[in-house]
Amino acid sequence: MSRRALALFVVMCVIWGIPYLLIKVAVSGMTPASLVFLRTAVGAVLLVPVAAYRRELRAILPAWRWVVAYTVAELAVPWFLLSEAETRLASSVSGLLVAAVPLVGALLAWMTRSEHVLDARRLAGLGVGFAGVAVLLGLSIPVHDLGAVGEIGVVTVGYATGPMIISRRLSKLPSVGVVAASLALTAVAYAPAGIVQLGVSRPGAGALASAATLGVVCTAVAFVLFFALIAEIGPVRSTVITYFNPAVALLLGVTVLGEPLTLGAVLGFALILTGSVLATRRRAPASPRRAEEAVATDRAAPQPARLP
Repeated sequence: MSRRALALFVVMCVIWGIPYLLIKVAVSGMTPASLVFLRTAVGAVLLVPVAAYRRELRAILPAWRWVVAYTVAELAVPWFLLSEAETRLASSVSGLLVAAVPLVGALLAWMTRSEHVLDARRLAGLGVGFAGVAVLLGLSIPVHDLGAVGEIGVVTVGYATGPMIISRRLSKLPSVGVVAASLALTAVAYAPAGIVQLGVSRPGAGALASAATLGVVCTAVAFVLFFALIAEIGPVRSTVITYFNPAVALLLGVTVLGEPLTLGAVLGFALILTGSVLATRRRAPASPRRAEEAVATDRAAPQPARLP
C-alpha cells in the first residue's frame, strides 16, 4: 500500500468513525428529523452541483425507482433511526451495534441466493458475530434501552440492503449522481418536519456545528476521499475500513464523551469483528490465473457506498 493509499485509509477510518459521536452531540440540541434534514441538505448542496456538472443526474433517471429504494434503505430510514436511538444509547454502543452490518449482509446474501454456499466457516462467523451482539446487549445495555437497540437493528438491515440494491440494480450508474440524488431526496422529505422542529428546539452552536460537520466532512468530503481510496487499492480492499470504524467510535465515545468502557463492549466488539471477517471473507483463488482475475475484479467491481 502506497503512502497516499495509507493516508487515505487512515483518514477514512476516522471520518466514518466519528459520526456516532457527532450524532450524539447533535441530538442533545435538536430532534432526529432536524438532524437528518441538516446533514442531507448540506451534503446535497455540495454534491448535487458536482453531479450536475458531470451530467450524472440525468443518467440515473431511468432507474429512479431503485434510486428511491436505495435512498429509503440506506439514508432516509437508517439515519433517522440511528439519531433517534442515540438519544438513549451511548455513541460507542451504537457504533458497535452497527458493526454487525457485515453479518446481516452475509445472511441476506445467502437468503436472497446472492451467495449460494453457506459453508462451515461462514456459519461459524455468523455464530461468533451474533454471539458478540448478544454479549454486548447482555453486559452493556439496560433493559429499558432495548427499544433503541431494535431501532439499530433496523439500521443494520437497511445498511446491508442498500449495497445489495446498488450492486444488483444501480451498479452501472454514476455513483456521485446516485448519492447526490439520495441526499437531495432525503433532505426534501425531512424538510417540513426538520425546519419546523429546528425553530422549536433552537439548537446551540455545538449541535449545529456537529450537524454541519456530518454533512460536510462525514458525507460530502468522505464520499470523494472514499473513491480516491478505491482508485488506489480497489473496492474490495477499501471495505476493510468498516472493521475499524466501530473501534474509532468506541475510542471517541470513551475519551471525548466520557462514556463507560465496559467488559461487554470490549468482548462484544472482538466477537463481532471476528465473526464479520469469517462470514464475509472470500475463498482464496485456487490458481494463479484465478488470482489475477480476482485482482481485476477487485479493481473494476462497482463499490456500494455506505455513509454512516
